[in-house]
Amino acid sequence: MGSEGPSAAVTTVHITGFKKFHGVSENPTETVVNNLVEYVKTKGLPKGLVIGSCSILDTAGQGGLIPLYQTLQSAITAKDAESSSSNKIIWLHFGVNSGATRFAIERQAVNEATFRCPDELGWKPQKVPIVPSDGTVSHIRESTLPVEEITKALANKGYDVMTSDDAGRFVCNYVYYHSLRFAEKNGVKSLFVHMPLFFTINEETQMQFAASLLEVLATIC
Repeated sequence: MGSEGPSAAVTTVHITGFKKFHGVSENPTETVVNNLVEYVKTKGLPKGLVIGSCSILDTAGQGGLIPLYQTLQSAITAKDAESSSSNKIIWLHFGVNSGATRFAIERQAVNEATFRCPDELGWKPQKVPIVPSDGTVSHIRESTLPVEEITKALANKGYDVMTSDDAGRFVCNYVYYHSLRFAEKNGVKSLFVHMPLFFTINEETQMQFAASLLEVLATIC
């Protein structure tokens, strides 16, 4: 068994969404992430790609750090338990932008927490560095995935999607910054995608988009 040659590399994607928060009573990313495994079962996962986990995060910054890092670390622990070192891990985070009219693939996160409203644990930082040891609030971390290429591939599939350089300064940016930092330290990759409300782009289209994004990640990455 397996003596024919080395097994093909597998890309494991771990996915997160967020719970509701102030001003957003129904977070579309919670619905999309909770339903994604069943949804892609009907059409089959892309070759060479598996969904490692689907998690829903509290919409919280500092107070949500411990569960966030436990979630991120779980992928590394699972990878270490496997024998193949050629397997890749991607952390894929979905967040909602209630004012958006299209999907946005986020290229980077900034080391600044300036929350326009308190998070779900009541924290409302203003111009605070997310990781003080990284330096000032202007410090940027970028995804090592080919963001432009991913955006173009999704646009070619008919989605209204853009590349963004601004993930905001709220919890989405906060989580993405920590995830990018964690990814760099652990040799994995991270990507954040902003979704509109279901009122703007309906649930079925958002499910299709998430499934198509997995196809693109399997092909490009």
